[in-house]
Amino acid sequence: MTGYEPLNTLKPVARDIWLIDGPAIRFYGMPFSTRATVARLAGGGLWVHSPTRLTDGLHTELDALGPVRHLIAPNWIHYAYVHEWQAAFPSAQAWAAPGVKERARRRGLPGRFDHALTDEAPQAWAGQIEQLIVKGSLIHREAVFFHRASRSLILTDLIENFDPEHLPWWMKLATRIGGIQAPNGGMPRDMRLTFRNHFPALRGSVQQMLEWNPERVILAHGRWFKTDGAAQLQRAFDWLPDSRDGS
Repeated sequence: MTGYEPLNTLKPVARDIWLIDGPAIRFYGMPFSTRATVARLAGGGLWVHSPTRLTDGLHTELDALGPVRHLIAPNWIHYAYVHEWQAAFPSAQAWAAPGVKERARRRGLPGRFDHALTDEAPQAWAGQIEQLIVKGSLIHREAVFFHRASRSLILTDLIENFDPEHLPWWMKLATRIGGIQAPNGGMPRDMRLTFRNHFPALRGSVQQMLEWNPERVILAHGRWFKTDGAAQLQRAFDWLPDSRDGS
């Protein structure tokens, strides 16, 4: 049980945007809930962020929405199911954040990545979904997205927000220490260390996301923020040194 059942089915968020709560995966020995986001673009094609496990039932639901056109691997640890979706939707194009192709190749994962994600939205979804590669870490280079019509900010690991009631006791302790426990989840403390010499760059990326003024913030792990998105984003990064401190 992940606490987000039913799994592997489309759940509407707003017009032309859905969630898929997937099964838990093990990461550093801990069970992590997973979540994909699906947006229907103006031409009817589907844009799938951080694909989770694909089942026959989910395949059928997606077919009813439209053709799967784009598969998004938003950071170096969110690409594991892309090859499954490629096999099921061979005409879909796969897009990779910095570091994804190299890590997948080192791990011998099947599949391909057709395009690199950058700070500029490609023509396929320009004007509909904004994007940004978060700056400041040489290790965690995450692509974040803003679905304009629904004012939804779509993150992966930049913020995690685990519900303690869905966790074993030892993970309750770990998520509290790590700063990633609901209702006040944020960037994992170990991830913060990878930005420690470049906080101004991270601050600039957060500022860009705040300027998008999201109403909601969709997360890959844990409880997502259905309202007050900009305020939740601001709170999650209130640990960042202020530029006026000279940091």
